[in-house]
Amino acid sequence: MRRVSGLDVHKDSVFLCIVDDDGVVFQSKYGVLTPELEQMAGVMVDYGVEEAAMESTSIYWMPVWRVLEPYFSLRLVNPFFIKQLPGKKSDVKDAEWIATCLQKELIKGSYVPDELIQQLRQYDRRIFDLSKDIVYKFTKLDAALQRCNIRISNYISTTKGKAYQDIVRLVSEGITAPEELVKKVHGRTVNRIGKDILISALTGVVTAADIDTIRQLLDEVELAQRHKDECQARMDELCKQYFPEQYKNLQTIPGVQARSATAIIAEVGTSMSAFQTAAHLVSWAGLKPRNEESAGKIKSRKVTHGNKYLRKTLIECSWSASKTHGSYYNRFSYIQCTVRHKNKMKVQVAIARKILTAVWYILHDNVPYRDFTPDIVPSE
Repeated sequence: MRRVSGLDVHKDSVFLCIVDDDGVVFQSKYGVLTPELEQMAGVMVDYGVEEAAMESTSIYWMPVWRVLEPYFSLRLVNPFFIKQLPGKKSDVKDAEWIATCLQKELIKGSYVPDELIQQLRQYDRRIFDLSKDIVYKFTKLDAALQRCNIRISNYISTTKGKAYQDIVRLVSEGITAPEELVKKVHGRTVNRIGKDILISALTGVVTAADIDTIRQLLDEVELAQRHKDECQARMDELCKQYFPEQYKNLQTIPGVQARSATAIIAEVGTSMSAFQTAAHLVSWAGLKPRNEESAGKIKSRKVTHGNKYLRKTLIECSWSASKTHGSYYNRFSYIQCTVRHKNKMKVQVAIARKILTAVWYILHDNVPYRDFTPDIVPSE
């Protein structure tokens, strides 16, 4: 007789319910420490459980998954699809309901990659977090300079450029003379704006507290950038060691370079067994137009929810691909934006979807990218 278990996972407890065709067999509550989880796994083995399901509750499901994965076939379930009936909700009832849904094959597990891909994904999302921190710190740096009435950011294109960072570094070292700071500005900027105006923009009232604040913020930026480079180096190392062909093939796609290739592998893996077709992968990533129609009227065609990290990477790739002369994506962007006057942001989403479709075929067939040309005839 088939026995399965449902797990209701919380921050400090796990509720276990084992059911078979006749109903509930066993129910209990366990802690979340490793010995307690191993004890729970032992009980499940003793009862002959082979499958288990749990909801994706924040990050609390991850340690439970790691402990149970060697022993059972696990399913991670979206809570939206197994909502309990109103008035019948409790922790024990939730575990029983999850187990019942699994027993009757009413739920489908979410995509959970293998351990190596999870490590890559952890590095990848750490890079996203560090990138946000760096942008935030640069904003604070500019605010610190503005507080000193050093308004060089009003006259340069970006605060991430070499000239701006050189000026910030000099100020952090206590060098605040505008005649010294203006030497770090690019010559073309000096010719365009005028040296006198730039000197005025670099003339400020800087206190010792301002210098200390700027130095600390600059140190934080450099630390975050160093950690970001370390994560990327580790991702490159793992991809070259375990997925050399896929890593190389993905970089043949216009707009996809080493950073994007590692991010794609980290988010979708290299085996397309979890995605039956390219359309399934596109839908999972949230790049598929939603179907919201009523009484023959289309209410919305916005993209659906999905993997935001993968979607952001693909949108960045789409901008680069649309500017790669001679490529299909460049021609598509020109026709849609210039000839048909479509919204360029929507066109980038369409290009990102096309890139992801190419990714599915490249990883599924383990072949390099082949650009679309009119002489290509689709296979029957």
